[in-house]
Formats: sequence, structure tokens, C-alpha cells
Amino acid sequence: MSYTIGFQAKDQKAILATEAATANQAVAIIAALRQSAEEIKFIRSPQEGDMGIEMLLLLAKEEAEEMPQRG
Repeated sequence: MSYTIGFQAKDQKAILATEAATANQAVAIIAALRQSAEEIKFIRSPQEGDMGIEMLLLLAKEEAEEMPQRG
């Protein structure tokens, strides 16, 4: 499932967006954006619609549980 993350730099008016192929990638992008003081404006998926960070974390957890374990 793909995700679009909209964000705004603190000195900018424009909202930028980036894509992530998985929920885990989206969580990593959001963590990086938060460290650089970017404001998350939206998280969106074609299948799920708009969601909050808590929902994305839940989807990332489910995604990790579905992936085969290496070992």
C-alpha cells in the first residue's frame, strides 16, 4: 500500500509531499521530517484515505507482522 505524506517547512508557505511504498517507510519519513522541524500536514493512502500518525503506526505494526520472519 502506498502513502503520501504532506509536510511544510517552518519557513515556507507551500505544502510539499513525498511518497512511501510501505507503512514502515512512511513512519521513517515522518520521523526524519519531525527531526528537521517540518510540520506534518497530512498522511494519505489510496486505500485508507486520510489518517493520523497513530493509524499509520498501527498499519506499520500489522505490516511487520505479515512479513515473513528472516532467520
